[in-house]
Amino acid sequence: MQCSWKAVILLALASIAIQYTAIRTLTSKPFQLCPLPSPQNCGLGGQETEPPFERGAAGGGSCDDYPYFTINATRKTHILVLATTRSGSSFVGQLLNQHQDVFYLFEPLYHVQTTLIPRLSHSRNAADRRVMLGASRDLLRSLYGCDLYFLESYIKPTPTNHTTDKLFRRGASRALCQQPVCDAFGPADMNVEEGDCVKKCAALNMTLATEACREKRHVAIKIVRVPEIGDLRALVEDPRLNIKVIQLVRDPRGILSSRIETFRDTYRLWRIWRATGRRPYNLDLSQLTVVCEDFLSSVSTGLNHPYWLKGKYMLVRYEDLARNPLLKTKEMYDYLGLPMDKNVEDWIHANTRGSNEPSAKHKFGTVRDSAANAESWRLKLSYDMVEYTQTVCQKVLHQLGYKAVKSVEELKNMSLSLVQDKTFVPFL
Repeated sequence: MQCSWKAVILLALASIAIQYTAIRTLTSKPFQLCPLPSPQNCGLGGQETEPPFERGAAGGGSCDDYPYFTINATRKTHILVLATTRSGSSFVGQLLNQHQDVFYLFEPLYHVQTTLIPRLSHSRNAADRRVMLGASRDLLRSLYGCDLYFLESYIKPTPTNHTTDKLFRRGASRALCQQPVCDAFGPADMNVEEGDCVKKCAALNMTLATEACREKRHVAIKIVRVPEIGDLRALVEDPRLNIKVIQLVRDPRGILSSRIETFRDTYRLWRIWRATGRRPYNLDLSQLTVVCEDFLSSVSTGLNHPYWLKGKYMLVRYEDLARNPLLKTKEMYDYLGLPMDKNVEDWIHANTRGSNEPSAKHKFGTVRDSAANAESWRLKLSYDMVEYTQTVCQKVLHQLGYKAVKSVEELKNMSLSLVQDKTFVPFL
């Protein structure tokens, strides 16, 4: 049975209209629709079950250059780590990055934000958010198809001959520090430090990176610039992708403490509050409230188990992962349907027992005593800051199983954990 040409045209026009705002931000070059020439596109009743795939000409290629999207016959597992800044997402990303069959990208949406809405990391403007989310979804869809050329539209300065040294945190991806992308390290170099990769590898060739991506069986991407799981519904429901989401959460009090220590200029007034005991009148409270609002909305959606997340959603508390990293990592891999390999286990043993190495002090480092770090915020925040956080974040604290404290003594008593024993089962 052939698809109705009228239905095809109507669906194509609808797809263009829905994504127009995001698409026009990507490039001034012409766009084309890449159809999926598969018999599976035609469903009963002449309805098209898979809409055309939209892509820009940023990479200069034609539809024929991207056969991956004709049909996802390999059924790669596309992994998306959804988190917020300073919630332990770099640690989770590395748990996936160590797997020999995973191609991992660290925060590619950094380039989207810095291009479209620079200096607005938590914009609440509806128009900004709409443009950012539309562009982010389009980029993620392309990256999961190993179309890394699409990313070039956002890298500044624009790569020359598909080559750049400006990819954000390139060294955080093993695949981008190994052959065929980089010749500085051989197969025996299993644990290349991020700094060494940046120093010794030449500028990143996006063509070689694309080839490396296609050679891997799975693609994993870590993001902190999409506020809620609901913002990703279009991607999760895309039949050409096989996306599984890991939503990482952390006690908002711990997130606040970590941000105060890490982003010292941005959180300067919070440090003044902590030091003086008096809250500055011009303190930007949205730096905390936005986190809790987004968490509450996103977690509520995920834990309510909507049909479109079935088999595609797992919630992980950072504190549970920090206290028992090997067990929780195995649970994540079971949910993803991937076998744990020895590289992952070795990395866990080497990176969760504390270290005096300089890399352990890096603000995005992963070498640390993870169990001791999970609740160390209790020794760093003042009680009045904690009390305020508990007030504005009460609902999400309760939902995620984080206990409130009622006195300074209770806050500083590290023998009593504030993390309740609570099980979050993947939605299968």
